Amino acid sequence: MKTQSYAIPNALAVTTASVFVLCAILVGLFPDISFSIAGSWFHGIGFSKAALNITISSFILGLVSSTITSWINEKGFKIA
Repeated sequence: MKTQSYAIPNALAVTTASVFVLCAILVGLFPDISFSIAGSWFHGIGFSKAALNITISSFILGLVSSTITSWINEKGFKIA
C-alpha cells in the first residue's frame, strides 16, 4: 500500500504546479487585472506601484518551491 500513500500528495503537487503555471500565464497576459485582484485579496495593499517582473529563473523557482511545499505539507498532514 506504499504506492497509495503517495497518491494524494502527488495529486496535490500536480494540481499546485498546474495552477501556478496557469496563474503565471494569466498574470503575464493581464497584469493590470492581476494587480487589481491581488489588491482586493490583501485588503487594499497598493500593488499598483509594483512592477511585473517574470523571469524564467523566478518562474522555475516559484514552480519548484510551491510544488515541493504542497507535497511536503500534504505528506506531513498524513503522518500527523
